[in-house]
Amino acid sequence: MKLAIIGLGRMGANMARRLSRAGHEVVAYNRTQAVTEALAAEESHITVATSLADALGKLELPRVVWLMLPHQILDNTIAELQQQGLVKGDLVIDGGNSNFNLSMARGKALQEAGIEFVDVGTSGGVWGLENGYSMMVGGSATAVERLTPALQSLAPTPETGWGHVGPVGSGHFTKMVHNGIEYGMMQAYAEGYELLQAREAFHLDLEQISKIWQHGSVVRSWLLDLCTDALGRDPHLEKLSDWVDDSGEGRWTVQESIDSAVPTPVLTLALMMRFRSRQESSFAGRMLAAMRAGFGGHAVKKAEGE
Repeated sequence: MKLAIIGLGRMGANMARRLSRAGHEVVAYNRTQAVTEALAAEESHITVATSLADALGKLELPRVVWLMLPHQILDNTIAELQQQGLVKGDLVIDGGNSNFNLSMARGKALQEAGIEFVDVGTSGGVWGLENGYSMMVGGSATAVERLTPALQSLAPTPETGWGHVGPVGSGHFTKMVHNGIEYGMMQAYAEGYELLQAREAFHLDLEQISKIWQHGSVVRSWLLDLCTDALGRDPHLEKLSDWVDDSGEGRWTVQESIDSAVPTPVLTLALMMRFRSRQESSFAGRMLAAMRAGFGGHAVKKAEGE
């Protein structure tokens, strides 16, 4: 099939590559044109678009436009596409990480103009080009059927790793919960490894332990493989900062748990620990030390320079 990919970041560019290598015709657009030109130079089925209007002009009606953009600029991009000629019968896909409530609103607004909208929660990261992507798809049956050839090419196999999970909004809702679970799993690994490292008397080789766990253990996973790779490159992780970002899905998951009155203590605390990582010097930590010194006479460490 022929479609446009708008946004050629780490995910968008590799998705365009995977589609091209499967024989799909991809019209690619990125705000930085040099990125688009470099991609088209390496892939035979990718055509350069110099603007959103140009991308639409290079597609036959009815058109398929797949957006891989930060959620903060999505509404403006959709509005510009409509101004540039998006018409009834066209199909817009949001494959980025968007709040499912906003996806539902976008789908409703586009439906009123006769334009189909599909939200695809996409997981796979930079390894998706080689391994395929896990895709949770929300939208009408008609729209998803129309998109199926591309989904089958992007997935690990045509039959696995993707599915139509429900109406518009359900794809991003499912991906939101997926990422909330991811936060909890990552935090559990991080705490476990720190506990291993803290038992200095055993002189534990964390990479060796990781490799043991990779085979037969109930905690084996792709995340464990990533831990093993990281320890192989830098056994003490001395080249890394402990500052950890969050891209929104963890916050949305916790908010949904509050709104639904569903307890998610592990997911919630994992998000809180990401916030904690950004504090160079935690006031809460200093307050804990002060209280312990006050009621028990426990020793406290002075701040540097004091």
